[in-house]
Amino acid sequence: MPRRRKYSAEFKREAVALANQPGVTKAQIGRELDINPNMITRWQREMTANGSKAFLGQGVVRDEEMVTLKRENNRLRKERDFLREAATFFASDQRRSIR
Repeated sequence: MPRRRKYSAEFKREAVALANQPGVTKAQIGRELDINPNMITRWQREMTANGSKAFLGQGVVRDEEMVTLKRENNRLRKERDFLREAATFFASDQRRSIR
């Protein structure tokens, strides 16, 4: 399976700028840059929606939140497992004292 190619923010901005020139189609730019013309369309939408904050890279806020939630989830699992083991320990200790 081919690896996913990554493009720099500068490359994306240049591709969008080339596509915005009059008399040029996205298909032409796509062939010249060896990318799918749909990518240029997606990049244009992202630039329109986010302006100067478009193409910030891998550190998206959603990803940071996901990492935080995963850490919290792991912590809560450890607490749950500890409490489960403690309950088992004390339950077995009571059985011993009843006999």
